[in-house]
Amino acid sequence: MGQRELRNCLKRVKKGINNQVGKVTLRPTLRWIFQCFQGIHYVILNGVKQIVNLTEERRFILSLLPASCQRYYL
Repeated sequence: MGQRELRNCLKRVKKGINNQVGKVTLRPTLRWIFQCFQGIHYVILNGVKQIVNLTEERRFILSLLPASCQRYYL
C-alpha cells in the first residue's frame, strides 16, 4: 500500500528517483526507499542535536511520504 502511494506521488509530480544502479525510476520499491533512509542518523554532539546525511534526494522522497514519516526525520 505504501509502495503504491509513493509511486502514484512520483507519477503525479512527474519526477523520478535514483534506483540501486543510479538510473532514474518512477517505480521504486518500498524496500529500496527503506534502504535509502538507513544512512540518516540522529546525532547529539556537544549538546547540539542534528540529523546527518539527509540529502536533497532524501528530502524529496520525504516530501512524498505522509506527515507521520516527515515528523520522524525533520
